[in-house]
Amino acid sequence: MKTKKVPSRICVGCREAKEKRSMVRIVKTTQNEICLDETGKKNGRGAYICKSVECLQRALQTKGLERSLKSPVPDDVVNLLKEEMSVLEAR
Repeated sequence: MKTKKVPSRICVGCREAKEKRSMVRIVKTTQNEICLDETGKKNGRGAYICKSVECLQRALQTKGLERSLKSPVPDDVVNLLKEEMSVLEAR
């Protein structure tokens, strides 16, 4: 019997490959809106990150998030992402 392949993605912050379900997707939509995508099904360019604020901080410091989204991330969006990520981390 075949074993089912588990999809993995690389975190933009820590650069570790992990299961797709254990990560969060950050999306830049066609309207150039950057938001957190908990379902992983929104249309747009996406970047995966671990469910921790430290990985988000590292991705912002190394500009990994900006490279993945091919767009600069505004400060107000950064603050919103940090708030949403801390809520997710607390779950």
